[in-house]
Amino acid sequence: MGEEELLKKMDLNSTTKIYWSLTILATIGGFLFGYDTADIGTALDLIPYHLSAFALGYLVAGASLGAAIGAIIAGPLTDKYGRKSILLVDALIYAIGAIVSAITINANMLLIARTFIGLAVGADSAIATAYIAEYAPKDKRGSLEMLQEWMITAAQTISYIIGFFILFEFPLIAYNIDWRIILGIAAIPAIIGLIYRMKMPESPRWLLIKGKFDKLKETLNTLGIKNVSNDELYTIANEIKNDKPKLTPGVKRALLVAGLWMMFQQITGINIPFYYGPYIFAPFFGSSDGLSAIRAGIIATLIISATQTAIVLVALKYIDKIGRKGLGKLGYLGMAIFLAFGGVSVMLFSGIGKVIGLIISFIGFMIFFGLGVGGIGWTIQGEYFPTNIRGTMASLLAFINWTSNFVLIEVFPAWKAAIGLAPVMFSFAGLSIIAEILFLFILPETKGMSVEEIAEMFENMKVK
Repeated sequence: MGEEELLKKMDLNSTTKIYWSLTILATIGGFLFGYDTADIGTALDLIPYHLSAFALGYLVAGASLGAAIGAIIAGPLTDKYGRKSILLVDALIYAIGAIVSAITINANMLLIARTFIGLAVGADSAIATAYIAEYAPKDKRGSLEMLQEWMITAAQTISYIIGFFILFEFPLIAYNIDWRIILGIAAIPAIIGLIYRMKMPESPRWLLIKGKFDKLKETLNTLGIKNVSNDELYTIANEIKNDKPKLTPGVKRALLVAGLWMMFQQITGINIPFYYGPYIFAPFFGSSDGLSAIRAGIIATLIISATQTAIVLVALKYIDKIGRKGLGKLGYLGMAIFLAFGGVSVMLFSGIGKVIGLIISFIGFMIFFGLGVGGIGWTIQGEYFPTNIRGTMASLLAFINWTSNFVLIEVFPAWKAAIGLAPVMFSFAGLSIIAEILFLFILPETKGMSVEEIAEMFENMKVK
């Protein structure tokens, strides 16, 4: 058995329960990121510290800055030390950050904790999809990697439910205790993830290129691939011993396409409703009771979040049938239409009509983002590159993703204050149209291809 035959066995293996279990563990970081984006949105108006517009933006976006740093650090480390070890460290960092956020004594401490949490979020987002791509059978790889997006959206929905419940049950302590509970409870899934990730096997493709054959045999047995002898593995080792990481023209092409996708999926405004949803909606619910307005804003955002959680399940089912490009074309076009509708609603309607129009706009926007944009980004991040450089390239893409997110989330409060919500939404609609046209020409279809075939495709052809 040679390298090609072993990889073919892995690509054609049945997608049994163990694959889904491993993917859930791998995407716990996505769950933690999702919870984090929603819990800060829920707690934003309850935190008693005086914050300037810049500090407010940083409180929300600080995790994204930390994520950009964490992502760029994680890439070389995971290519050297493996995927599993870094995923374990990520869960530990997140747990510590969540606990510190809950016991913070001033604004600076909270801002630092938010940045610290971001380190784990960024590193995890750089590694999880690479890890999944390295064990997933090729005909289900898109669905398995799409689980990252579903975990993000499910956690956001759960976070809003928890936030609403806490504020409803304990309204008298909303401004001194409730927000701490909302932020600190995120430590629970992080600790659970840390414990269960200890049982995860290392990536089989990473073990293969590193020549760690004993552990590789254990991992292959876990995945249901048995009867692989040491002699066969040593033969494979001789085939790949000169396979060193190289920044080839194909890798550069893949990085360009995926990097642009990661940038556009952020700058078209996806995280504005999640980070700032209650903050945006609360003023539209005229009430002398500020807490009632916050709860109403949470409910509005919860409806939007739950819609996306449901629609990602549809994308998860069809990504390996319709393909990455087919869903992507549908996604950006639909986003542009509903963002423009939202801008019109803010300009022309008032009172409850404006609220309903804005909710419809965000729901439609989320449907098309969840269907054809968010999960595609995480999928191509993991599948576009050769194994020996996949971690580093995935970390660069995560860095682009989080840097774009940080810039947008940081400037949004000042941007909205300067020109108003409607022009901001029209700007997002325009960016979505640009993305629709751009990726119509440069995004290749990769459904049903092995990760090795995808890397070869980028080497042998210009992106078109």
